Amino acid sequence: MKTIKNILGYVYMVYALLLFVVTMLIVLIPIWIISLLPEPKRAKALHPVFRLWMGTYLPLVFCPVIRKGKDKFKTGENYVVIINHNSLADIPVSSPWIPGPNKTLAKVEMSKVPLFGLIYKTGSILVDRKQDNSRRESFARMQETLGMGIHLCLYPEGTRNKTDKPMQPFFDGAFITAIKAQKPIMPGIIFNTGKILPHNKKLWATPKTIRIDFLDPIPTEGLTLDNLASLKEHVHIIMETYYIAYQNNGKP
Repeated sequence: MKTIKNILGYVYMVYALLLFVVTMLIVLIPIWIISLLPEPKRAKALHPVFRLWMGTYLPLVFCPVIRKGKDKFKTGENYVVIINHNSLADIPVSSPWIPGPNKTLAKVEMSKVPLFGLIYKTGSILVDRKQDNSRRESFARMQETLGMGIHLCLYPEGTRNKTDKPMQPFFDGAFITAIKAQKPIMPGIIFNTGKILPHNKKLWATPKTIRIDFLDPIPTEGLTLDNLASLKEHVHIIMETYYIAYQNNGKP
């Protein structure tokens, strides 16, 4: 049975990749046109395209998305949305299912992939983590994005969680950004993406229902960078506690 399951995982991965490429080619031209628009028009036009694309693709690969907590987002307010990071599948889930246009901070290396790179950079703020100037510029662009009323989608763990812990320690960047902009933090928890694409297997996947739960927003109004460490710890505790409690099919 284990051998059959492994073989099916490789077959499923090929199916999912082929379907991703086919659907990507369908949305490529509309996204290229949208990429020519200035912000915030670009982000506002791009979000429904991403939502339609992933809202079609993920059910076709038997990974439907269940979202909880959409009502936490108040009309007319934008947030620094922070998401746990277990898998490469987190990105096509988080951004489309955040209610409203958003941009994410992304590694510049992926923007060099033919065709996909255009889509990747159109919805992202690119950063070369090896370059100090690039990191400073990305912080400035994140502030500009929030100033335009667009959500930011950030992964404070920095990299995919390949440990046996529910979540890795958080880096400071997302919290510095939120404090400087005086924007509330919206915690988001993704479940099951690490099971779909396990980090210890290559070119192997298995379909699962994906859940994304948004929790109560955490205000930063009145906070300064002196509050950075306590804010980061507070958010980490909230997110980790929720993940542990609800990782089994959404039931505590």
